[in-house]
Parts: sequence; structure tokens; C-alpha cells
Amino acid sequence: MRRILLVGFVGLFVLILSSCGSAQPVASNDTSSEDNVGEETGEETTGPATSTLVAASLDPEPSRSTPSSPAVGASGMVSSAHPLATQAGLDILAQGGNAFDAAVAVGAAVGVVEPYMSGIGGYGTMVIYDAEKGETRVLDSRSRAPATLDPDVFRSPTPNYSENRRSAKAASTLGAANVWGALSNDYGELEWRRLFDPAIELADGGFIIGERTAYYVGKEFSAFPEYAKSFYGNNGAPLGAGDRLVQKDLARSLGLIAEQGAGVVNGGELGQAIDATMRENGGFLTIDDLRNSRAEWRDPVSIDYQGYEVVTASPPIGSWGALLRLGIMSQFDVTAPGHNSADYLHRYAEVTKRAYEARLRYDGDPEVDPAPLDSLLSERYWADIAANINPSRATPFEPPANFSDEGLPKGQEHTTHFVVADREGNVVSATQTLGNLFGSRVMPRGTGIWINDSLAFAQFEPKGNPLDAFPGRNRLVGVCPTLVMSDGRPWVALGTLGGRTILQTMPQMLMNLIDFRMDIQQAISAPRISFVEPDILAVEGSVPEPVRSELATRGHNISVDELRHGNERGLGNAHGLAIEFDSEGNPVRFTGGADPRGEGVAAGF
Repeated sequence: MRRILLVGFVGLFVLILSSCGSAQPVASNDTSSEDNVGEETGEETTGPATSTLVAASLDPEPSRSTPSSPAVGASGMVSSAHPLATQAGLDILAQGGNAFDAAVAVGAAVGVVEPYMSGIGGYGTMVIYDAEKGETRVLDSRSRAPATLDPDVFRSPTPNYSENRRSAKAASTLGAANVWGALSNDYGELEWRRLFDPAIELADGGFIIGERTAYYVGKEFSAFPEYAKSFYGNNGAPLGAGDRLVQKDLARSLGLIAEQGAGVVNGGELGQAIDATMRENGGFLTIDDLRNSRAEWRDPVSIDYQGYEVVTASPPIGSWGALLRLGIMSQFDVTAPGHNSADYLHRYAEVTKRAYEARLRYDGDPEVDPAPLDSLLSERYWADIAANINPSRATPFEPPANFSDEGLPKGQEHTTHFVVADREGNVVSATQTLGNLFGSRVMPRGTGIWINDSLAFAQFEPKGNPLDAFPGRNRLVGVCPTLVMSDGRPWVALGTLGGRTILQTMPQMLMNLIDFRMDIQQAISAPRISFVEPDILAVEGSVPEPVRSELATRGHNISVDELRHGNERGLGNAHGLAIEFDSEGNPVRFTGGADPRGEGVAAGF
């Protein structure tokens, strides 16, 4: 395997490597270009009626994305939240791996270079397209609450109930390695152990951290166990931008997974270490929970939108909320008001509010109380909601009668999303998470693995509501890995981070692509809004001030989302790709986009 050599930098990543096959070196995204967010002009995307290309475009020169233009590739595409994770995927494609192999490599590597967002101790969901069989499937880690969970520890009057939500008590079953294992076993072509080489090398040799990582480390450092402080810090102070983060123990843990498979996390050496640490810290998660943990293949859920099939994860994943928003919007002439005009954003704000109410009323564990998707995703339901949208005034958020916003999770869930496609047309759209930053901030000594705090994102009030935490039950996770199908083939793969904003961000990007004919990078970069319960409309600062003022005049409580909380900027951090096919149905051109709100990059192969 090619050795990756890293050189220091401040604010930028520069990757130097020797050439191999047709993979191209990936330089960093230029974060200084963030002011370009919101450009909306450029080439139209490829739709159902224009899905073939002329021979002249069969060999585009591979490139990387910028905030205003997509990456291009002839044989594949990778986009992730960190340039080094993107490069890990390109390395595997260059070695002859397929998109499924590359997705395992990206998933492992991004947990090394973005350790605050995802990793072995987390969980995730992906939607895949198998080009050989022509089918889409969902692969879910099936994260569950521990069997012995006492959810009352997360609510009043339990002492320290709020602190318990960011502790070992909030950990659910781990699932990232299970997902990687199932994907590789069922679809991979390369040897399993080879898929972890890039991640192991990055963990063992270290990498130079940028301002974003330094900010997150500094923000959470005081809550780290002393063991973690020993390598996330230097002389008692957190690492800063330009410092090297070396994770020797994490490299060893990844090596164990590479040699022994995902089972080492469930019941082997790593599982035993996790079990011991949970007991030491008062957690509910046990070795029995880990041993019973399995990834699960499921059929996706989808709707038709403007002639496209929008495909996403099925329950217990709450992706249907994004489809509901799209469905309601389909009852209007989306383009007539103009993109991100006051009329357009007012209408979407009202639609997303109604969809949020529906999730609170109807979401549930499919094994106990499944959401009535046949009704929620029907034209009749969409039309009923649309008919009651006031075109000129904001209306109140109307949650269920027993709803209490005291029990709602605060702030954004910290996740990561990546997409991969290969020359055969196989596609992966994957979301991974630890929950909050660094999860529970619990790390078993000797492993380098942060353990998730999945249960922090339950709704604890009122007790027993459908979004509460229940012993042994599925976690209802609000992520939305998505594929858009055109003529039965994958046209777009897309997803984002953002907790409460994910199911609101996705429809906006999909409408950018489908209705406003933006390319994948433009669709991702364009400004966004998000409803924040109980009565706030978060609007990115790149939405023009006159539009914001008009929204306020209509009764929206506007909160301008600028540079918030240090380096936490914007609503989400999305990654996507698009594929164009020739007249015989063969992929001939790939484009990729990476969110300028983050530091990631898309790169063609």
C-alpha cells in the first residue's frame, strides 16, 4: 500500500503521495472560500430526459471539489468530511476495490481523522445500490438501548439527570464495525484486512489537526478521562491547530478488527474492555448487549418526486420525515416563487414545522408501534397538509398535547456523512455518528475508542412518549442517507450531519437538484433554513437580509445562523455525488460535492 506522508499546515490540509493507478492526490478544501456559499448559477444537472452523454465526455480529468464547482471523475467518486478520509477511499478504488470496499475504508478512516463525530464506538446507517442486481438496500447498525436500562436516570427528579445524558449511562449498542463487516462480507471484493490499512496508518503515524478539530478538542478536553488527555493534549493543555494527533491504541484496535473481524468489538478483547469500562462508570451497556448486537439489511422507503424515486432508510431510522417534507412541497409549484425567495422559504418553513409535528406524533419503534407510513407518505395526506399552509403568515408549532420541550435534546447531533461510487455504478450513501461530540466522552483504557451517547437524543418528557428511551428497544435515529434514482439507475447519493436539521436540510438540497436544476456542488452550497422547536426559524447568514426581514414580517422568529460556537458554522455538513450514464446504461461521468460549511472534499477517480 502506498504510504501517505503528511506535512504540517495551519488551517489547510495538503496531501502528498506517490501516484498509483488513476487515483489523483487530494488537496484540502479551501476553507477560506466559504464566502462563495450560495452561488446558484452554473450547469444544469442531468435529469431523466438527459441521462446520456456524448462520447467526448467519457474521460473527464479527475478533479476535486471547490465551494462553487463539483469534483469530476471518469471511474468513481468519493466525498467525505475530511480530505484524508476521502483519500482513503480513493486508495482502495486504486487497488481494485469496489465502492463497498472503499466505503469501509472511508468509514474507518473518518473515525480516525474526525474522532469527535464517529468511530468504532458509534453506530450508523447506509443506503446502497448494487449495480449487478440493480437493487437498493438499507444496512443499519440497529443500535439498541441496553437491556438493563433505567431511563428515569435521564429525567427529574433524579440527581444529575442532565449530566447523565452525557455519560456512560447514555451509551447504546455499538454498530459501526458490524455495518462494515456486513457490507464487506456481502459485497466487497478486496481482502477485509486491507480495507483498514489507511485508517491504521493515520492513527499510528498521526496527522496534523486543523482549526476545527482543535476547537472541538479544546471545547471538550476538560471532560476527557486522563487516559485520553495523554494523547489529545500536550503538557496538560489540549492540542492546537498544527499539532499532530497520534492514536496508537486506536491503531491497535483497528488492527484487531482487521485481523479478527467485527466480533472482537462484540464479545472479544475490545468488547471485554468496553464492558469493564461501562461497569466502572455506572453505565448500563453490558457484554451481553454487545454480543447480541447485529447489523441488519432492510428494504428502503421511497417516494416519487417529480419523476424521480427518492430512496432512503426505513424505520427505525426516521428518514421518512424528509420524504414527508418533499411530498408536501410537491403539492405546490416549487419553482414559481424563485429559489430562496421570501415566499419560497416561508412555505418551506411552514411545511417543515408540520412535518416536525408529525414525527412527534407518529414516530415509533417498528417492533412495537410502527409509524403509519402508508398514510404519511400518501398524496392525500400531503394535500391535506398543503391545503392548510397559510401563504402569508407563520403559524404556531402544534406538537402533541402531552409534548414538553424540556425533554428535547439541545443543539446539533454531531454526525458525519460520506458517499462513494465506482466505475460499475455501485453506490454507497452512509451516515455514522457518536451522538454528541466525542459521544459520552468515555474511552476504555488501551483502546482509543470513544463510546457513543446515543440515548442523549431520546425525548425524555413526558415519560413513555414514543421518542423516549426504552430498555432493549431500537433507537429512533434521525439520519437520512439517500439515493435518487432516475430511470431505475442511481443519479444522486446525498446525506448530511446536523441532528434536528438533517431531515430539514435534505429536502432543500433535493429540491435544489431536481426543481432548480443545480449541480451537486451548488445544491450543497446553497443557503438553508431550519425550524428549531418551539418557535425559532434558523436562517443562514448568506440568505439576503431583505428576505430575512420579510420572513420576520410574516411572523417568523428569525435567528441568523452565522459563525456560531467557534468553528461550528451553518446548518449541516453535506456530501453528495451524481452519476451520468451513456445510452447503454454504463456510468461515464461522476461529479461530487462537499459542503463548504465543513473542511471535507469530494474527489474524482
